Amino acid sequence: MATKEQQIKNSFIYLLPIIISNLLPFITLPIFTRILTREDYGVLALAQVYAIFVTGLANFGMTVSYDRNYFQYRDNRVETAKLLYSTLLFVMLNFLFLAGLTYLFKGTLSKLIIGSAEHANIMFWAFCAQFFSSVSYYYLAYFKNSESAKKFVVYTITGSLIAIIISLYLVVYLRIGVIGIVYAQLCSGTLVFAILTYKFTNIFSITFSKPIFVESLKISYPLTPRIFLGVIGSQFDKYMIGLLASVGGVGIYSIGQKVAYVTFSYMTALENVYAPQVYKKMFDLGDKGGEAVGPYLTPFFYISILVALMISLFSQEVITILTPSSYHEAIDIVTVLSMLYGSYFFGKQPQLIFAKKTWMTSALTLVNITLNIAINIPFIIKWGAIGAAWATLTAGVISCSISFAISQHYYRIRWEYGNLAYIFLTFFGFSILIILLRDMNAAYSVLLGVKIIAVMIYVLIGVKIRVITMKNWMLVKDMLFNLKTRSLLGNSQS
Repeated sequence: MATKEQQIKNSFIYLLPIIISNLLPFITLPIFTRILTREDYGVLALAQVYAIFVTGLANFGMTVSYDRNYFQYRDNRVETAKLLYSTLLFVMLNFLFLAGLTYLFKGTLSKLIIGSAEHANIMFWAFCAQFFSSVSYYYLAYFKNSESAKKFVVYTITGSLIAIIISLYLVVYLRIGVIGIVYAQLCSGTLVFAILTYKFTNIFSITFSKPIFVESLKISYPLTPRIFLGVIGSQFDKYMIGLLASVGGVGIYSIGQKVAYVTFSYMTALENVYAPQVYKKMFDLGDKGGEAVGPYLTPFFYISILVALMISLFSQEVITILTPSSYHEAIDIVTVLSMLYGSYFFGKQPQLIFAKKTWMTSALTLVNITLNIAINIPFIIKWGAIGAAWATLTAGVISCSISFAISQHYYRIRWEYGNLAYIFLTFFGFSILIILLRDMNAAYSVLLGVKIIAVMIYVLIGVKIRVITMKNWMLVKDMLFNLKTRSLLGNSQS
């Protein structure tokens, strides 16, 4: 099991691709938003709704079963290889079938989802791009689960850099429009997948196993309804904005979501650090593992919400600096969705997967989509894009609460509820206060003062619950110093 120092080190390493993959779009956003219209972003967002949905079907829940079963076969290289390649073969065959159907009906699909058949090519290529950007997950998950953080980071950053460079060339120089972003993602995803496939075939001989595949399928297939319903639930807001409001409104919502999604990306990076440890505690300690998991996760929750809080508080500064005034309606959307993504931390815990209750996740997803539809429709009709954000937050908090209770029933984690309450109430309280002050047209000096107070209180909470300690600070400081020293030595040797 990784030491505390190693986990802090891995945290920094896993954060690198998140920082870079999110920093690069922030750099290009001021450029793209002055070339592409709100409607262009709306078309792209709606095409990606379909792409995410069909990619989820192609994966057939195998990402979850692969993560779980890796730890079952981790001590046997041959079985590990069989698990990896059997999963990849199944997913690739699914992709070929679904890609053929998408190509045949791309015009009809485009008219149904985007509102016009002229965007058919974007629909098809967005699906291909989304698939190849996601299918590398199985290789990257091997690095994550084996705690090879550096390899995970190198390939993730490489993909982000390639996508940004190509998109700048296609959109800014060639001016081919929003489809340039799709082509860039496709080229990047395909290249990284090809490189990883070559590397892994040199590490593991290609071999398959029907029993291992069937075992994975038994875990994954109950998740298929969840995939279907989950995408509807998570992407329904965009579709309804386009249907009930406008494609331009979808574009505004998409920009706000893109900024707020940094929170979720950051949480996923931290998950790469703690998830293997959580699984190990569950498998090694059984039901008693929950006693150790709760206190172990508190610092990760604090750090996750810290990022969500900063994005929520300073959404006005981010949107104002990065985009022209036509996109400034996204400010409150960023704040509201940051609150939503912050609440997703508890949904990232693998209690139901460990307990092999994957069918329950589909039932919970059905509850979420029902709430989403019921709340989104009146909110979008009344308030447009910002209404969709509030509706999604409301549905998300309710469904997360239900999911939390059921997950605790099947595998009880002893959470530090008092500490979590301090963190969560501060986050939600100040986020809502900032929205209210903006709505009342409060002076910027007042807003800035409240934001500074919020950050100070949050730091004090970190000290109180002993996440921020001198020992942890020295570990982080030494880690940063060592990383800097190695970087300087590397530069001098080159």
